[in-house]
Amino acid sequence: MPALNFTVRWPDGSVDNCYSPSTVLHEHLQEKQSYDLEEFVQQARLALNEASERVQKKYGYYCSSAIDQLAQIEHKAQRFLSSPDRKVEILEIR
Repeated sequence: MPALNFTVRWPDGSVDNCYSPSTVLHEHLQEKQSYDLEEFVQQARLALNEASERVQKKYGYYCSSAIDQLAQIEHKAQRFLSSPDRKVEILEIR
């Protein structure tokens, strides 16, 4: 199952490298695209949960790395809920 890494720029300008165990990410997030914070979290949640489900179907267990990555995204997003600038940009998907 091909894995992907994706680079996210948060509203404060910080950059995180993130992981998806599946290319299903392409169905939910686009490179060089900006998203409202809540939309980004929702799309990341859909993508990473679907990716984990694909791992479960293929290997018989859910992908803990996808679940952990989602938890990190959700945790960091909490910091920006009251921010006036709530744009998150996908810099790269590779």
